[in-house]
Amino acid sequence: MATRKLLLALLLLLAILPGASSAQSWFERTGINAFFGASPSTQDFVRQMALGEMFETELARLANERGGEKTKAFAEQILKDHRETTAHIKALVQGGRVKVALPTALDAAQLDTLARLRAMSPADFDREFEALQLSLHQQAISLFERYGAGGDHPDLKQFAYRHLPHLREHWRLAQSLTR
Repeated sequence: MATRKLLLALLLLLAILPGASSAQSWFERTGINAFFGASPSTQDFVRQMALGEMFETELARLANERGGEKTKAFAEQILKDHRETTAHIKALVQGGRVKVALPTALDAAQLDTLARLRAMSPADFDREFEALQLSLHQQAISLFERYGAGGDHPDLKQFAYRHLPHLREHWRLAQSLTR
């Protein structure tokens, strides 16, 4: 209990230090917001969501090249649903309803993961892809639930709730891949 209080005190101190405007992003990136169930900022939500969409799309394309039949079928569903989600968020941002910047490229860790997956044998690829899908969808569900519950932009809250069923279905389908 004392360790948890010390951690909380340290996190609060970091939040009030100079540069605190980027502290929210740090809290989101490190998983601290998810641990405490805190809602991400609007910018963090859009950034994490858009990066996730781009990464999932690239993973699905790679799965269509390298995966087994079950993996390819799952990847097709991912591509279909993520095209809809990506179009929806772009419409909100480009239409001016949400005033944030969308990322335009994957981050270094995502690029490294894709490179690692490209080098794997088909059987190893399928196992890694399946594990990655479970993890990514758990993270996405958390992000969407937290923003939907406590986010500050009504259109994005509605967006989060609208797309949560797809994420939950993807997670369920990813679970069935590993059985």
